[in-house]
Amino acid sequence: MSKTAIAVAAFAILMSCNLQNSKNESDKTQTPKSTTLNKVQMKKVNFNSEGAKLVGHLYFPNNFDPVQSYPAIVVSGSWTTVKEQMAGLYANKLAHEGFITLAFDFRNYGESKGEPRFFESPALKQVDIQNAVSYLESLPEVNKDKIGAFGVCAGAMYTLMAASNDNRIKSVVTTASWLHDAEAVKLFYGGEEGVNDKIKAAQEAKKDFAENGVVKYIPTISTEDETAAMYGPYDYYLNSERGAIPEWSAGKFAVMSWEDWLTTDPMPTAADLVAPTLMIHSDGAVLPQYTKNYFGKIAAADKKLHWMETKLESPYHQFSYYDQDAEVTESVTEATKWFNQKM
Repeated sequence: MSKTAIAVAAFAILMSCNLQNSKNESDKTQTPKSTTLNKVQMKKVNFNSEGAKLVGHLYFPNNFDPVQSYPAIVVSGSWTTVKEQMAGLYANKLAHEGFITLAFDFRNYGESKGEPRFFESPALKQVDIQNAVSYLESLPEVNKDKIGAFGVCAGAMYTLMAASNDNRIKSVVTTASWLHDAEAVKLFYGGEEGVNDKIKAAQEAKKDFAENGVVKYIPTISTEDETAAMYGPYDYYLNSERGAIPEWSAGKFAVMSWEDWLTTDPMPTAADLVAPTLMIHSDGAVLPQYTKNYFGKIAAADKKLHWMETKLESPYHQFSYYDQDAEVTESVTEATKWFNQKM
């Protein structure tokens, strides 16, 4: 991908901070309603990940029979999110298709334990996904030879990282994957100087936490505070009928997260990914060329790129994959076919 193309994509994302409100207003009559949930059997569970107690929701297929064994899927949502947001939505939908599914709070988030709170670490989330697989393996109702992983946005990045390092994950599906590298983050976060400033602030915050137990926070989302992790009127995270739910924190993002987030490069992991992989994306989602680049480098011969049509420009379509009926339904349909064939 050329620097010019990357710059255009990043510029579109940054401009969306200023345009999202007017865009949402103008598209109101055309935007489909958020997808609805049909009830399936679900129970709250917990499991261990490197000493931290993680809390999840385990969803069961319709007409679940405890004496049978079922294929299972670990479902992960975007950065900073909790199990009640897009992860729970997709887990519920996939359970209706015959899978046992697990959506859980990563360590430091939601009902799960772990300190510091609201610390976003791709490396730790990768490990949590692998320990979620271990938990599923321990369940008698799960077919241990048929465990897959599904990720949305940054959850796709964590899922790909986990699957490239764990052959127990037999099949992978991602939708609206967020994948970046060192050049991309410069464009998103104020150039080389901006990235370096955030990394320095993170290192100072880590030192303060280690020495004094103090955690420095900034808002997760804000339309007023430019230091927020997500600055701008992103409707999904601000709308109480979408992602702005009580279980999620709009007000706390650990500053120490910046170093881990900005220095993570998932792109090389494609060379180690041998599990059958389906990637769902569109030209209107975030950094489409990065998904294409990663897909092209996946080691598995058994792979598929499902490209969806959209009239929305990048990155506006990204948020539709979080909860809009058309995008969620198509993603679940394609994922179901893939998991049934490849696990």
